[in-house]
Amino acid sequence: MATLYIIGTPIGNLGDLSLRAAETLRSVALVACEDTRRTLKLLNHLEIRLPLLSCRSQNEGSAAARVVAALDQGKDVAYASDAGTPGLSDPGTVLVRKAAEAGHQVIPIPGPSAFASLVSVAGGLDKTVIFEGFLSPKPGKRRARLRELLDSGAAFVLYESPYRILKLLGDLTEFDGDRYICLGREMTKLHEEYLRGRALEIFSVLGQNVEQKGEFSLYISGKRLDQRVN
Repeated sequence: MATLYIIGTPIGNLGDLSLRAAETLRSVALVACEDTRRTLKLLNHLEIRLPLLSCRSQNEGSAAARVVAALDQGKDVAYASDAGTPGLSDPGTVLVRKAAEAGHQVIPIPGPSAFASLVSVAGGLDKTVIFEGFLSPKPGKRRARLRELLDSGAAFVLYESPYRILKLLGDLTEFDGDRYICLGREMTKLHEEYLRGRALEIFSVLGQNVEQKGEFSLYISGKRLDQRVN
């Protein structure tokens, strides 16, 4: 029985790739990936030469069929998204389901995740954390879902682009400016930065620079700052 390995890859710093992930990539016959150009850079860094198969959100169904065909031939396959752990706001879930339904083993190779990394440094004191990923780019849907999450009483983690981060923080400040948040920017990269405090404070600091750069992860506590246990 062949095996599909789900590889957690660095979200920025190549040094975060695990030894097991590198060993697995050296052992497989094929690497399916979200972006062949990004994964090729990683493989070149490891001095690994392997055939690559594009498996992104736009073609995940057809690509999954090709991966299953390779598995049926007894070939072990690895799957890697652009950064982090597949299936968390990245493609991979269709591929996992199809491979498992075909009777093949699907094994995780744990690795970097912006979600887990941010939670570990957020200092949120929340027992329940919801992973939401990207909200809708449509203002109405974004605001409605944000309101639902704020009313849930649980902490939650969002991802956002530099083009919409100020709009998201503006909505959050309007709904509950005293909510405790931790914002991570360019995590594990050269200009890594974390801002912690009230939503209103973080919005004010970030709003001083209209043109935002980098990728953002946002931890939003289920409690206001004055409700947190010291």
